[in-house]
Amino acid sequence: MRIGEMVRRTGVSERLLRYYEEQGLLAPTRLPSGYRVYTDADVDTVRRVRALLAAGLPTTTIAQVLPCIRDDGTTLAPVCSDLVAQLRRERDRITDAIKELETSRGMLDAVIAAGPSDID
Repeated sequence: MRIGEMVRRTGVSERLLRYYEEQGLLAPTRLPSGYRVYTDADVDTVRRVRALLAAGLPTTTIAQVLPCIRDDGTTLAPVCSDLVAQLRRERDRITDAIKELETSRGMLDAVIAAGPSDID
């Protein structure tokens, strides 16, 4: 399928599909004219990429873990032994970021509380 059909089937823009290709997440074949040709497997890959992005992983990490992710249609599961440790490190990174954001929110709440209550 060409890129327009891929956009329709995945809901991902042409620009984002090209970005995924630049990041090594997709590897469509090319016609002699230069047009990209995608397969049904590429549709599944985009679904996995979107799920991993939603889980908070950066594209550089996704490129590393994508070959080790199994997709049964409802759940993504690691199939490489060292992947679980890497995913735990990513979860720890996200947890640390959440803590920093909560601290920032607390500081902002204190600043807001110190101001006049009649200003929005």
